[in-house]
Amino acid sequence: MPPLKVLVADDEPPARRKLIRFLQSEPEVELCAEAGTVAETVAAIRLHRPDIVFLDVQMPDGEGFDVVRALPREDETGIVFVTAHDHYALRAFEVHALDYLLKPVDPKRFEAVLRHARRRIERAREPRIQQKLEVLLRELENRPQYPARLLLDVGEKSIFVSTAAIDCVESARNYLNIHAQGQVHTIRGSLEGFVSQLDPEKFVRISRSQVVNLDSIREMLPWFHGEYRVVLKNNLTLTWTRRFSPGKTWSDKAWSGKTSPTPPK
Repeated sequence: MPPLKVLVADDEPPARRKLIRFLQSEPEVELCAEAGTVAETVAAIRLHRPDIVFLDVQMPDGEGFDVVRALPREDETGIVFVTAHDHYALRAFEVHALDYLLKPVDPKRFEAVLRHARRRIERAREPRIQQKLEVLLRELENRPQYPARLLLDVGEKSIFVSTAAIDCVESARNYLNIHAQGQVHTIRGSLEGFVSQLDPEKFVRISRSQVVNLDSIREMLPWFHGEYRVVLKNNLTLTWTRRFSPGKTWSDKAWSGKTSPTPPK
């Protein structure tokens, strides 16, 4: 059987070099090309027709999903997604893609993924691989899209704030205090209206007047009457009230893959 043709697509040169180094130690594997953008990746796939693409999820001109969308439906290239933090997508990758790797890439995990991919390629390619990718694309297209940044009217000026930088939002009558990167921005508005712009996979209501970014939580401590003290990475301490307690609002997807804080039992 001819060597396994592999394409490495990642916008970070160190990450590409690491995967290439792993590939060079594998027998009967040919690195046919490398790419750093979505456009370069699509062009390289069309030119070299690789068996497998190690495809980074986030690149400067788009997402790895854009590469899949750009390929013909009949294309049989096997996709191994590489990601650093998209925990929701990881669960979909395991079902719909050839496999996935989590950064930083572990050598043993890489070997296992390559063995698995090689077995799939050596067999007659299963039509359902493409069908699974089509299902994944449909799921992604139907998934609600939330803005990466919000325009806030603060006093007499307007500023952009990245949603990922927001640690928590607190309501105070007709105003909201938005904690982000060590600053507090006060704007006029309702908590319900503001929260509707945030991804519910990342932001959770912990009380009648507070919403917190799960990625900003450092630890959770059991408190009185089924409540929890929530300590953020910026040292701000909040209370997760019983009405909105994790026992009632808990989401496995929200905490999937997180090592801290530990979900309460």
